[in-house]
Amino acid sequence: MILGTIMGTVVSTRKCRNLVGFKLLLVEPYYGDKKDIFVAADTIGAGIGELVLVTTDNTTQYALDRSAPVDAYIVGIVDAPPQPGR
Repeated sequence: MILGTIMGTVVSTRKCRNLVGFKLLLVEPYYGDKKDIFVAADTIGAGIGELVLVTTDNTTQYALDRSAPVDAYIVGIVDAPPQPGR
């Protein structure tokens, strides 16, 4: 899983019908290179500025409730940032 911050939204009025119902969000990784912003699908209602948990790659399909061409999916909204050393 990846810990990341929601930086914005992606608007796509025309898309694959299997993507209908997903909100597409720009996620900036909390750790590592901040230039590696990626798009993740969301159905739990994450918003800009929130810290989220994202599942990626082949594990994403386990979290989806239907088949969709998604390789990053938001699975949780984090209540508080991680505390180093805990």
